[in-house]
Amino acid sequence: MDYSKESQDRMKKIQALKDAWVIVYANNYHGKQDISDVRMQESLIKDSETLMESWAEKTFQTAGRIMLSRGMGKLVFAKIIDHSGEIQVCFMKGAVEFNTWKELVENILVEGEEKSAFKIAEKFCQLWDYIWVKWDLFLTKHGELTIFVREFQILSKAVRPLPEKFHGVQDIETIYRQRYLDMIMNEESFERFKLRSTFVKTLRDFYDSRSFVEVETPVLGNAASWAAAAPFKTHHNDFNEEFFLRISPETALKKATVGRFERVVEFTRNFRNEGSDPSHIQEFSAIEHYAAWWNYEDNMKFTEDMFDFVFQHIPELKKEVMVKDKSWAERQVNFATPWPRIDYIAGVLEMSGIDVSQFWPEDEEQLRWAIKTAWYSWEGIDKQVTATMIDYLYKKVLRPGITGPAFVYNYPKTMQPLARGNDTNPEIVEQWQLVINGWEVIKAYSELVDPKIQIANFEAQGDALAKWDEEATSSDDDFVLAMEYGMPPQSGWGMGIERILALLTWQDNLRDMVLFPLMKTNTNEEKVNKKTQLAVALLNKESNLEKWQELNTIAHLSASFSARIWKSLFEHESATTSDGQNIPMNIQHAIMIKEAPSNQDLQTLYTIAKNGWLEVVPFTREMLETSDDSIVQKNTEAKKMLEVEYLGILIFGDKKHVEKLTKDYSLYS
Repeated sequence: MDYSKESQDRMKKIQALKDAWVIVYANNYHGKQDISDVRMQESLIKDSETLMESWAEKTFQTAGRIMLSRGMGKLVFAKIIDHSGEIQVCFMKGAVEFNTWKELVENILVEGEEKSAFKIAEKFCQLWDYIWVKWDLFLTKHGELTIFVREFQILSKAVRPLPEKFHGVQDIETIYRQRYLDMIMNEESFERFKLRSTFVKTLRDFYDSRSFVEVETPVLGNAASWAAAAPFKTHHNDFNEEFFLRISPETALKKATVGRFERVVEFTRNFRNEGSDPSHIQEFSAIEHYAAWWNYEDNMKFTEDMFDFVFQHIPELKKEVMVKDKSWAERQVNFATPWPRIDYIAGVLEMSGIDVSQFWPEDEEQLRWAIKTAWYSWEGIDKQVTATMIDYLYKKVLRPGITGPAFVYNYPKTMQPLARGNDTNPEIVEQWQLVINGWEVIKAYSELVDPKIQIANFEAQGDALAKWDEEATSSDDDFVLAMEYGMPPQSGWGMGIERILALLTWQDNLRDMVLFPLMKTNTNEEKVNKKTQLAVALLNKESNLEKWQELNTIAHLSASFSARIWKSLFEHESATTSDGQNIPMNIQHAIMIKEAPSNQDLQTLYTIAKNGWLEVVPFTREMLETSDDSIVQKNTEAKKMLEVEYLGILIFGDKKHVEKLTKDYSLYS
């Protein structure tokens, strides 16, 4: 591992303390008071002059990480934080003792030199170290509550300082890879994950109040039959068989209802081998429950009651929030109940002119023709079966226009192999989804408990798998076997935790609700990465720029891009002539230039690329009109994001992702 000069200096100090028989990595610490509790002890504040003269009485003790330290002659002021807050501490020369863990000393021999406890606090207690202190409270002349330290001990020394580039919390990849740094420096991030914990606990309380039993089911299974999604596969060495990471605990929970559990819930981790973007992650948390004797309408009322309970018990969450849709346009969403109901079939028919209830599994060619005739299409449509095409059509024509929260119900029968058909209208299944400004947050349905129909549905899905539909579900004989012993009528319900919390807390990326999101392996093999990277600059044709302005935009984008990426662009720094002169090398990445039809297109591309870990460089109207950065900043601050006019943007990163994002835009001409 590489260590900076500062880290090497820290390691020398750590070793010097160890050589002096100081314990710098303690095995425990008892008696800590939370800093938030300390700050409430205003009645015990003492006069500062009295403390300076008679020293502190060690009334209280706490511990935390050093976030700030500055010397002022005979005084050293520092700030420490713990999980509950921060507070200032003060060390005074001649009035403090150092606890080595073995003994309490006023002086100690370090590196052959006698050093006072005050000098240890000043020179050996560094930023990011953990310490504990015994103290009394006083107010500085500026009125700041401060700990007057009488005794302290080092609990854990930090080898590394916070990375310089991390200041201001701008480096998205560092935030995701090293979330602990994010939570140290960003109070909002720390509070967000505390809120997540509170949210899950509150839901557990709600389920307990409704007589649900929480259970756990296997993560590994013999079949991937639990939802319409591609599974992760793994090999079981002992059994010498292929197994699947669960897409959903659905069949296992339903089998539990066969075994007398009438209301079961699982707080689960699910795995879906799908693409990554701000709204999808392959490993995610979810809640799934099944209630005997209920149908899907009972779960609608249950859901409204659940959210009423959550807002009542978590005051940090507000019923009215601004939610961005999948085009990043904001709408105000009000969670006040009751919520509206929207008919799936009628809605798709109204928006597209296609009655999806008339298409059965064997009608896939007719449906594909109807969709294309209506001028709709998407990647993969030629390999999809009827159910998948209907789902994609709904997501294209109906879902984007729903503000919600709204229950979308009356799904075509071909859509859900595990759902129960409607007794009155056999062409639909009893299923609904909760939609919030284009986002699907919850899915629920009346469960199919007829084993004969279930077998037929599994066989139909097997045909879809044979046609390379990766999202088709596979058969599960063990599940059918359990059903044949008699399964009670019931309704099932599932909700992704990251998605609903991202909406409630205004996050653009589901990874902002994951403590340590899955990331690609971070390697230093830049040559490997270079072969798969691509830069694409897009000009805004709506701006009607003159040729010189278009060239100016491309030049600025290229220069700004190169400055931000710097050395990682170069295969070699320079080429050397026969007489020893170096000629700087050009970059290995060509910049492809394309055209975008409107500013809105560039706004959307900018946001998606930025949230998708790609490097994005913008060039705005303000940047063209002046080279004075202060004027650009001032004029930009006067606008909202949607009012900013992008003359062009440059996107750089993984070739596959950049190509997919920009494939529909034509080359510059």
